[in-house]
Amino acid sequence: MPDMKEKFDQLQQVIAELKDQPGALMPVLQKAQGIFGCVPMDVQKVIAEGLGVTLSEVYGVATFYAQFTLEPAGKYIISVCMGTACYVKGSQKVLDKLSEELKVPVGKTSADGLFTLNATRCLGACGLAPVMTVNEEVYGRLTPEDIPGIIAKYRELG
Repeated sequence: MPDMKEKFDQLQQVIAELKDQPGALMPVLQKAQGIFGCVPMDVQKVIAEGLGVTLSEVYGVATFYAQFTLEPAGKYIISVCMGTACYVKGSQKVLDKLSEELKVPVGKTSADGLFTLNATRCLGACGLAPVMTVNEEVYGRLTPEDIPGIIAKYRELG
């Protein structure tokens, strides 16, 4: 696994290759996310300096597009549907229980780095409301009481 210096060297190489192309910011951010797994402020500063744009421009693009994250994501990405069907069937209580169980607010990653908790719009499984996904696995007809067992399963996997 490359160390941070190697990752920043890779980023500098990407910037050098793309800096003269119009609209280089987006592909550089995409490559940076691939290298680092996220685009934290120190990476954004290097991109801004390397492309000759303002830090606020880099930050604006990085925060506008959902494909970019400013923090590393957990091994398991938990997405709780907050669409209408799920919400009326109790998804807020499921989300609250997850937040309590993981000791993490929505949109953040747990201290152990295992879980990132997100609230999402529709997951397209309204018949199973309320629904959440853990990476690609779908869990439906959830109650807050289901959450500890589901989380325990993923903690055991590590």
